[in-house]
Amino acid sequence: MSTIISGTIQEERALIRNTIRNARNTLSKSEQKDAEAALCINFFQHIKLPKSAHIALYLSNDGELDTNQLIQNLIDKNHHVYLPIIHPFNGTTLLFQRYEKNSPMIANRYAILEPKLNCSHICPLYSLDYLFTPLVAFDEFGNRLGMGGGYYDKTLANYHKTGATKPVIVGLAHDCQKVHQLPIAAWDVPLKHILTPSKLYTW
Repeated sequence: MSTIISGTIQEERALIRNTIRNARNTLSKSEQKDAEAALCINFFQHIKLPKSAHIALYLSNDGELDTNQLIQNLIDKNHHVYLPIIHPFNGTTLLFQRYEKNSPMIANRYAILEPKLNCSHICPLYSLDYLFTPLVAFDEFGNRLGMGGGYYDKTLANYHKTGATKPVIVGLAHDCQKVHQLPIAAWDVPLKHILTPSKLYTW
């Protein structure tokens, strides 16, 4: 299957990406804090976690919906939280490593903090109960537009091919990141769930 995207679709995606990134970056500090608090409320209302669940999240960047309070709440409730690490060998996929409040952190190539690699703390993808992904934009059909690096797409490629049901994959976003319809390629796989501060979308 060709993975070349037509110039028109690339241009449309770039325009949407820039527009939505600007929108979320113009949110005030109080709006971000309100969204962070609302996310926590909505999360625990809608996401049914098993006891001591294994949950992959991420540290927010570039105006993304802040996950810090949610991460701390999950740890306080004795759930196991994992954060993504760029794979040290292939550099194109992600590993998910256990994160605790005292975990040593380092900056990756994008100046985003990630846990310092410790192979004994890596959780295999299929051992996770939930995987929450960042996104730049989403549409009314569950399509997701990321930053363009393809890290989550490559990491989840086999997951989608096998039809696995674990982990449950959920996108996280501000409400302002929703658009009517995204330009998509034939190989794009829509998300089944997206959680915002105000709503859980399920398709």
